[in-house]
Amino acid sequence: MPLPTIDEKALISFLSDLLNTPSPTGLADPAITLTEKAFTSIGGVETQRTHKGALLVSLPGQKSDAPRALTAHVDTLGTMVKEIKGSGRLTLTQIGGYAWNAVENEGCTVMTRKGDKIRGSILLTKASTHVYGADVAKTERSEDTMEVRLDAVVKTAEDVRKLGIEVGDFVALDPRVEVVNGFVRSRHLDDKACVACILAAVKALAAAGLKPAQTTHIFISNYEEVGHGAAAGIPAEVHELVAVDMAAVGAGQNSDEFHATICVKDSGGPYHHGLSSRLRDLAEANGIDYKVDIYPHYGSDGEAWWGAGANAAVALIGPGVDASHSYERTHLDALLATTHWVMAYLIS
Repeated sequence: MPLPTIDEKALISFLSDLLNTPSPTGLADPAITLTEKAFTSIGGVETQRTHKGALLVSLPGQKSDAPRALTAHVDTLGTMVKEIKGSGRLTLTQIGGYAWNAVENEGCTVMTRKGDKIRGSILLTKASTHVYGADVAKTERSEDTMEVRLDAVVKTAEDVRKLGIEVGDFVALDPRVEVVNGFVRSRHLDDKACVACILAAVKALAAAGLKPAQTTHIFISNYEEVGHGAAAGIPAEVHELVAVDMAAVGAGQNSDEFHATICVKDSGGPYHHGLSSRLRDLAEANGIDYKVDIYPHYGSDGEAWWGAGANAAVALIGPGVDASHSYERTHLDALLATTHWVMAYLIS
């Protein structure tokens, strides 16, 4: 039986909305809320929030003797205010793992505890070539040499505090979403692209009147980028988990922007061989062209769950994403392949 048709426009529309919803780790609730509304609009699903703030979506299956789970995360890289300088500029601390040069000259939004949003830019402290000459190129990019220039008239730390900004406030990076020639270019495709794929798969199955073969829980994580997102919250009765997260594209990797990939090993070691093999069989049976890869500098929520003591099989699939943890890009082909793969798994 052919897999149901995917609503490509709806997939891209939701993905764009999700990408444009700031959700740095620790302040991901707006993205969780957007995702919850999208799932509940389908009908026939149950949703709940964990005490930690993650979203659990439950889909009734034809059977429930071997429940399954999928996971993807809406939290993203970001920063927090570490210090308010006497100059009125801000020192930052990173959320997640990335190079400082990857966010240099990026627009950003400081989100105060009371909900105000103040715009700014992340710059090198010695940013002007006309002033600092060769030092601009030679200066190492680090927490000590990067700062936020606020788009507000602030000349002292007190001026900044009058805006409501304090140490510990979150700072979100501009995603800069653009869809062109089948490509989606944006920050934070890791892992909002995969959340959109799972949603599109569930919607396509529902529209076709199909139920998952087994009761399936979808865990939308909110702390993945700092390593413990799925450590708690996935029901204990789950027999197997498929983590859906981006595939890293670059030199020495087999992944590309046009395919879905199955990761068989990353920094935490091999994934479950039996489940990975079954997923590969499903892809081949459904005409889904895929890649196989290994990521030495990568971890997933599947590993977080395993590390917390989960007694279940875990595998990892996802669309190829270029320039991960920088200004990322993928292609609709990879998103559709991932969505088809998720559908094939759900009904198998």
